[in-house]
Amino acid sequence: MYSKSQNPFLFSRPSFPFFFLLHYPPSTTHQVQLFFFSSTNTVSSTMPITKIHARQIFDSRGNPTVEVDVTTEHGLFRAAVPSGASTGVHEALELRDGDKSAYVGKGVTQAVKNVNTVLGPKLIEANINVQDQAAVDEFLIATDNSDNKSTYGANAILGVSMAVLKAGAAAKGVPLYRHIADLAGHGGKKIVMPVPAFNVINGGSHAGNKLAMQEFMILPTGASSFAEAMKIGSEVYHTLKSVIKKKYGQDATNVGDEGGFAPNIQDNEEGLKLLIQAINDAGYEGKVKIGMDVAASEFLKGEQYDLDFKNASSDSSKWLSGKELASLYKGFIDNYPIVSVEDPFDQDDWEAWKHVTSEVNIQIVGDDLTVTNPKRIDRAIKEKACNALLLKVNQIGTITESIKAATLSQSSGWGVMVSHRSGETEDYTIADLVVGLRTGQIKTGAPCRSERLAKYNQLLRIEEELNGDSIYAGENFRSAHTL
Repeated sequence: MYSKSQNPFLFSRPSFPFFFLLHYPPSTTHQVQLFFFSSTNTVSSTMPITKIHARQIFDSRGNPTVEVDVTTEHGLFRAAVPSGASTGVHEALELRDGDKSAYVGKGVTQAVKNVNTVLGPKLIEANINVQDQAAVDEFLIATDNSDNKSTYGANAILGVSMAVLKAGAAAKGVPLYRHIADLAGHGGKKIVMPVPAFNVINGGSHAGNKLAMQEFMILPTGASSFAEAMKIGSEVYHTLKSVIKKKYGQDATNVGDEGGFAPNIQDNEEGLKLLIQAINDAGYEGKVKIGMDVAASEFLKGEQYDLDFKNASSDSSKWLSGKELASLYKGFIDNYPIVSVEDPFDQDDWEAWKHVTSEVNIQIVGDDLTVTNPKRIDRAIKEKACNALLLKVNQIGTITESIKAATLSQSSGWGVMVSHRSGETEDYTIADLVVGLRTGQIKTGAPCRSERLAKYNQLLRIEEELNGDSIYAGENFRSAHTL
């Protein structure tokens, strides 16, 4: 039998007579859960919340973040909140303490306190059915009563929302991805396994090298299953390590925040050349495409883009206008198998976004532009500023709003890529989210570092559980929801 220290999801015993059933609904994919019943009762359909407790833990960058436990009469459900490095100004507020004498100002004790003294007690008192995710999230939003969740912090609210999501799945006796599919209106549809976008070369704010563009990704669109995609990604990743080591030396194979390599190069095209060599050397030419996350908001200076922004003495005569930067992208797209470019321009450079989207036939992904916010997504749809959404649950702060953002995007013909953050934890909720939402694409770092692999490994478990009864998105990753 598990102890609480061995299994954080161990269910506490009720006071009435009971027997227990070790339950893996419907197989071993999800965390072990111990259900306790009286001899005359079944699992409650309402499962009221009996306790909510938050604590401060640490993310993969060693910074504090929020973790929340939600306890119902049948169990404990835990969620940990991620944190980004390159964050959009329009994101929901991540509440930090700001006390420079503790955790370099990055403590989250106030957000934790807000859960334990306000949000938790109020939600318990409201006695909302945990299966009604929309009602729970609407209650949390109303309690915060601000435009960007600044009263109590999006990190506090999201921790509760995610933990309740897990409790809701257990109340229904289904895997988490099935519960999410029901909430999104996809219940009964064929499961779609996503194409992983492995971030294998890191630059920008995620690495200490000179590279301006933040992520160079490989997408195994030619795989036949998610398991094969992982095999391809792993082999290309290790081949890339050998390529970089041979060309730049051992220290160039150090990894960035998301597990990708961070060679000290400045030429962004050199990053693309390294990927092509690794793909070809690994024997996967034609099976692997390339994606980029430029994170251009990080290097906008005034109205121009500085690709040498990490150099305090960069030459301003080499800074680029939006149209000049768009021409650079088009050259990349013409010469390399690029299928997706994220955040090619600043989050408020709407004209540049519209220009490049009208000029190319690939996926243009809004992250800082759209921040998983239905209002900004709606504007981007109307102005044809991009054609895909990067879905980050902590940008908006609740599961319900994240689902709304995804379904709004899909109904408008957009692609949706579910994403981690650079500061991650072992929580793998987004693996179930990408399956439940049928988005067909996920980026959660390189096949390296356990906080990244936690998500990929969960997807392997889900595919195994489905035993062939799923579709791998492959070349159709942009329109997976229609499969």
